[in-house]
Amino acid sequence: MTVAALSRNLGARPGVLLVAIGVCCISASLAGWAAMLIAPMMTAPARLFLAALALGFAGGETLVLSPGREPKEPTLSLGALTLVLLAHQLTDAARFLIFGIALAADAQMPAVLGGGIAGILLLAAAWGAPEWFLWQQLRWLRRGLGLTMLMLALWLGLHVMGNV
Repeated sequence: MTVAALSRNLGARPGVLLVAIGVCCISASLAGWAAMLIAPMMTAPARLFLAALALGFAGGETLVLSPGREPKEPTLSLGALTLVLLAHQLTDAARFLIFGIALAADAQMPAVLGGGIAGILLLAAAWGAPEWFLWQQLRWLRRGLGLTMLMLALWLGLHVMGNV
């Protein structure tokens, strides 16, 4: 949403896209690295349960938190944009999902690559077609996806607890 708002308000600046892609790669890699550190210390059912918790956090974040308002006077600083995007991405649903998938499947590299590529494609689309991402009706789709993730997390968590 931040990239879409900047692209709509200031034009599609290549620097914004490059910074967004770089931050996306860093945040996806950090999610996979965290899963790689934790996975060896856990049994398979514990990894699956923690993945269910990550899915639940992702669902809750998607359901409850809606994208903030657009900045009235956006900065032209790519450094400031880097910090804002990094703060957003380190705690967003996508990184929770990368972490959970990497942990549950014990497959960090495929999870990081899949999540990173998906993030890059979405950022490029937001940069190139910002009006699609700023459409207010997407809020309901986001909430529906959040509710779906919460229900899946509950089902997965109960399934794992029943098999322990």
